[in-house]
Amino acid sequence: MAFLSLQSQDPFQLFDTPFSSGKTGIPINGLIWMGDQGFMKQQIKDKLSAGFSCIKMKIGAIDFASEIALLKSIRREFNSNEIELRVDANGAFSPKGALEKLEQLAALDLHSIEQPIKQGQWDEMAALCEKTPLPIALDEELIGVFASEEKKRLLHTIKPQYIIFKPSFIGGFKGTDEWIELAEDKNVDWWITSALESNLGLNGIAQYTSTKNSILPQGLGTGSLFTNNVPSPLEIEKGSIRYADNQQWDLDILTH
Repeated sequence: MAFLSLQSQDPFQLFDTPFSSGKTGIPINGLIWMGDQGFMKQQIKDKLSAGFSCIKMKIGAIDFASEIALLKSIRREFNSNEIELRVDANGAFSPKGALEKLEQLAALDLHSIEQPIKQGQWDEMAALCEKTPLPIALDEELIGVFASEEKKRLLHTIKPQYIIFKPSFIGGFKGTDEWIELAEDKNVDWWITSALESNLGLNGIAQYTSTKNSILPQGLGTGSLFTNNVPSPLEIEKGSIRYADNQQWDLDILTH
C-alpha cells in the first residue's frame, strides 16, 4: 500500500477504479453484536434502515441454545429475502459436535458460517465441508499459509464452499491475488474483509477490492468500530462503503 501511494500522484488513490473516484460503492455486510433479543433486533432494524441487506453475526460467545433461540427470533421477523444472514463462529465449535450444530443453523436459512472449528484441523474441516448442510467459509484457516504449494494443498484437502480474505494477514495484495487465482481455479467463491485497520488501511483494502469486481457483499465495515479513527472520505451509505470525492483526509490526529 505504501509503495502504491508513493507511486501515485494522489497518495490516497492507489487504484484507478470507479470506487476510488467516488462514482460507485462496494456492498458490505453489517456487523451485529451478540446480546439479548431486543438488543439484536434493534441493531438489525437499524441496519435495515441504513440500507443493509446482508448481516453478519458473531456466534460462539454465549451458550449455543441461546444463540439458536436468538437467530430463530430474528428469522421469525425477517425472512431470507429481507436479510441475508452470515454467522461467524471464530472456531468456537468442537469437531465432534460441529456437524449437529451446523444442521441446526442450516434450518434457519443462513447464507454461510465462517470458521466453525479452529484452524489447523484440515482433515476435520474437510469432513465438515463434505457433509455440511450449511456452506462453510474459511477465514483464520488461511493465516500463516504463504507458500503456493501449501495453499493448493489446503484448498485441495478441505474443499470449502467459500473463502474469506484478510489481506493484512495473508501476504497483502500480492498474497491475496494468489489466493483469489487459486480459489477461482477451483470455482470457490470468496469475499474480502478488513481486519480493524484504521481508515488508511481500510482505504487501501477497499480500493484493492474494487479492482476485483466481486458481486458478493464484502466485509469492509470495521472502520466504524473506531472512536479515534483518521477522518477520511470513506463513508457507509445504503449498505455500501463509498469514497466521497467531496470530502478530504485529515491527518492531524496522527500528530497528537
